[in-house]
Amino acid sequence: MSLIIVGSMAYDAIETPFGKTDRIVGGSATYAAYAASNFVQPIFQVSIVGNDFSQDEIKELEKRGVDLKGVEIVPDKKSFFWSGRYHLDMNTRDTLVTDLNVLADFNPHLPESYQGSEFLMLGNLMPGIQLSVINQLRQRPKLIVMDTMNFWMETALEGLKEVLKKVDLLMVNDSEARQLGGEYSLVKAAKTIMRMGPSYLIIKKGEHGALLFHGNEVFFAPALPLEEVFDPTGAGDTFAGGFMGHIAHTKDISFENMKTAIIVGSAMASFCVEKFGATRLKEVNREDIQNRIHQFVDLVNFDISLV
Repeated sequence: MSLIIVGSMAYDAIETPFGKTDRIVGGSATYAAYAASNFVQPIFQVSIVGNDFSQDEIKELEKRGVDLKGVEIVPDKKSFFWSGRYHLDMNTRDTLVTDLNVLADFNPHLPESYQGSEFLMLGNLMPGIQLSVINQLRQRPKLIVMDTMNFWMETALEGLKEVLKKVDLLMVNDSEARQLGGEYSLVKAAKTIMRMGPSYLIIKKGEHGALLFHGNEVFFAPALPLEEVFDPTGAGDTFAGGFMGHIAHTKDISFENMKTAIIVGSAMASFCVEKFGATRLKEVNREDIQNRIHQFVDLVNFDISLV
């Protein structure tokens, strides 16, 4: 049930209408690992950090079954840092600072013990880095999932297309799907993207849920209506971690099981937004998760009789 997660481990400074924090641990791989470790262990983490990354955070991840042999520690540089301010609607934000620091030199090397892993999650990174990780694996995983963003579509499109040929599932948000697929209709955009390589596509729509595409099949899962959204940072990465954690736990990569995985991912993301950073993800237990998943089931479950 081994799962490799590749992505950033970082520090964020976040300001929302409900508060601010000057420095909190973040990064795509961090969020994904905290979510996935509730369902599958070990998590094989591949990332890079500087000399400022918290040892307490390292110990917390290790306690949750996250193997950090694939995390490079650079002694004379600082970790990736991002600062942003969210608008009142919590869907739009302004990036204030992006300091790549060690991430600018990220050239991952997979430890020998990571070989043979059954599942691979490629976080939002330069396409060349994602391709490098795939090429290092001597045995192809059962499922390769990747995330990307509009920046790579604008600056590294050809490299992105090369990676897409080698993955099974792509995760993007709705605006990214429209940009990559060249269509305003998400259904048309999805079909175009799947012709690029991935058999499955998940389009994340934030507070409006997520869509899963495979061939001519489509599944929609709503987001749980929350009374308060405190900090949406990392929600997409948490969704990916929950999704991959369920898939790796069940070892079932069917379309039907991916429907369940989307609900699991959505449940984990709904926890993430309740506090700054990954704070809430560190607090939840299996009972909390089961109760939240049941809330999702109740949200969409109904009986109807046609006359």
